[in-house]
Amino acid sequence: MRLSMTIWALALASGAFTAPATAQRAELAQRKANVPNEAKKPIFELQTAVNANDVANIPAKLAAAQAAAKTPADKLLVAQLHLKAAVAANDEKAQMTAVEAMIASGGLDPAQIPTVSIALGKLQLKNRQYAQASSTLERALAVSPGNSEVLILLAESRNAQGQVQEAIALLKRAVQAKTAAGQKADEAWYKRAIALAFNANLPSSVELGRQWVAAYPTPANWRDAIRIYRKVGNLDDGATLDALRLARAAGALEGDLDFHLYAVKAIGPSPGEARAVIDEAIAAKKIDPNKPIFKEISTALAASKGMSLAALPALAKEALASPAARLAVRTGDAYYGYGEYAKAAELYRAALGKSGADAGLINLHLGMALARAGDKAGATAAFNAVTGPRSELAKFWLLYLATSA
Repeated sequence: MRLSMTIWALALASGAFTAPATAQRAELAQRKANVPNEAKKPIFELQTAVNANDVANIPAKLAAAQAAAKTPADKLLVAQLHLKAAVAANDEKAQMTAVEAMIASGGLDPAQIPTVSIALGKLQLKNRQYAQASSTLERALAVSPGNSEVLILLAESRNAQGQVQEAIALLKRAVQAKTAAGQKADEAWYKRAIALAFNANLPSSVELGRQWVAAYPTPANWRDAIRIYRKVGNLDDGATLDALRLARAAGALEGDLDFHLYAVKAIGPSPGEARAVIDEAIAAKKIDPNKPIFKEISTALAASKGMSLAALPALAKEALASPAARLAVRTGDAYYGYGEYAKAAELYRAALGKSGADAGLINLHLGMALARAGDKAGATAAFNAVTGPRSELAKFWLLYLATSA
């Protein structure tokens, strides 16, 4: 359907435009006593020309009717007739002029203004009249502040004008308005806000990603939100591994790159974890173990001198006796990699009371271990205690707890 016809349909549905031909003649008859003598004849002649599609005479009849119309009702009727002629001629410029005249006439009911403005704003956006579209949509927003469709269109107009942060704010308002009305915001709105923020290298793309996943917690969305966090956060090896651990917990690992990167980052501190991730991917037929990059991983695992599961009890005893936190954290990480989450949590808790403890890192890892062990309350407390640069990832883990069964 052409956009011009969409405008016509929207306006008819809202009652903003009168129906053509017979209904317009009936309205003219009903209003006969109220139409000034100087306006009645030119308006009726314009109606006759428009209904007959008398293209040659419409411009002159329109000019005469516009000059004669003095009241809001007359101005509105002339603008409606102008629009009908413009739609018949498929003249988008004339359509915009006519709808602008309808809004300016003062004859529209305030409740009709958003619908008519949305139609006009769409046409203005299509024709790259961004300043005009913004003005049109702002007027509509003044009448209907919580109108999500107006907010979305205004966001696109602002973005086209180079006002990216304002566009994102408008998209967020649209989501909030929909939510406040007890409805679920369209997923496309979240994606659009994230795309704008990410392309502009704005840190807000991370929080927008979390909001998206909170509303639509699919594995694919988890994967993309975590990837955005990794990209925007410029993470070191340890933080990258922790982010991939979250992706694994959320079932969001996909493709050779994810599994290869996970194994590469884990192979030093946690070779058992690297082996387990690769084995899981092979069993799920998500990777081809015969590809060179995974053959290399197998070779590296065979040569790895990382902590073996059999060696961990003795290391744990030594770590608990040590006054320093470092060995307790390393041993806890190794237990975590082997899926021994309760033992990992014990070592992390012990590490918090030792010298040299990085409380942010340790609380994050403690929360991760407790989350994987099924202790949501304990994990929540640990994640809420994370401060510093790891707090962003802790918020993702808290979201995982809130959205997982």
